[in-house]
Amino acid sequence: MVDDEANGPASTGEFGHVPVLLGRADELLGPALTAVAPDAAGAVMIDATLGLGGHSEHFLRTYPGLHLIGLDRDPNALEIAGRRLAPFGDRVTLVHTRYDGIVPALEQAGLPPVESVHAILFDLGVSSMQLDEAERGFAYSVDAPLDMRMDPTKGLTAADVLNTYSHGDLARVLSTYGEERFAGRIASEILRRRQIEPFTTSAQLVEVLYASIPAATRRTGGHPAKRTFQALRVEVNGELDSLRAAIPAALDALAIGGRVVFMSYQSLEDRIVKQELTPRTKSRSPEGLPMELPGMGAEFALLTRGAERASEQEIEENPRSAPVRLRSAERISRRVTA
Repeated sequence: MVDDEANGPASTGEFGHVPVLLGRADELLGPALTAVAPDAAGAVMIDATLGLGGHSEHFLRTYPGLHLIGLDRDPNALEIAGRRLAPFGDRVTLVHTRYDGIVPALEQAGLPPVESVHAILFDLGVSSMQLDEAERGFAYSVDAPLDMRMDPTKGLTAADVLNTYSHGDLARVLSTYGEERFAGRIASEILRRRQIEPFTTSAQLVEVLYASIPAATRRTGGHPAKRTFQALRVEVNGELDSLRAAIPAALDALAIGGRVVFMSYQSLEDRIVKQELTPRTKSRSPEGLPMELPGMGAEFALLTRGAERASEQEIEENPRSAPVRLRSAERISRRVTA
């Protein structure tokens, strides 16, 4: 997955692009799989953001006993990944769902929602396939219909948002999800222009952004459309709400010794990951006690120090890894619940 279209592709042929931080993901998740068996027989992994299946293919090849459950809301991605992973037969279960559909996906695979999984990978953001397909409307560098739905079969499009939201709602979306300083000014210009002609294409929106963002900021702050396009994509797909719901379900699904990796591509995603992980890595025993109360200790231990970034070599080999922030944790206990 990626979140910066200014970075170029790293092609791997028929199935798209080089998976981001593949080696590091294996280094972190692999020990949890081989702890079950040397070939990971009996181990279960969830790829919560399947995309084109690059990460999944690697893990299935590397660990011949592994069963993988792949989730994606994009039916096109599922079809492509299904072809890619077909050689692995019944070792693969693919589910058409957002990543907050982990519990139903486990049920579909015949597994309980608690302590049944040994590794989980979240590679957040928009996929290379979605970014590279101009007609999806994710890219601001190409004039295309303003769609931006990761699942093109349901929900509001970006054009719907631009043409129907109030000034206050538009400004909120741009400010909250895009961290756009000029959200109010952009929202005013959108409302003015849509009275003349509804928004249908990305070129119309880019024109508004050039007109609304001061020239000095355009010269120094990167492409003026980046933040607004990110904000619209997050709003259209409910990405942050889905992530907030997905993380607790993912953590609950992990068995003792199970591990999770999160790869985020913008600060809002990484902040949510950190907020959800932090309470699980701390004791709930009252301060000052000489010992840990049973069942009140930390559930997870962090495997990374803060958010890891891609190395210079990784970025050189795969430019789309430049914005990534990686966090990982291992379940070390299960708390007593009331």
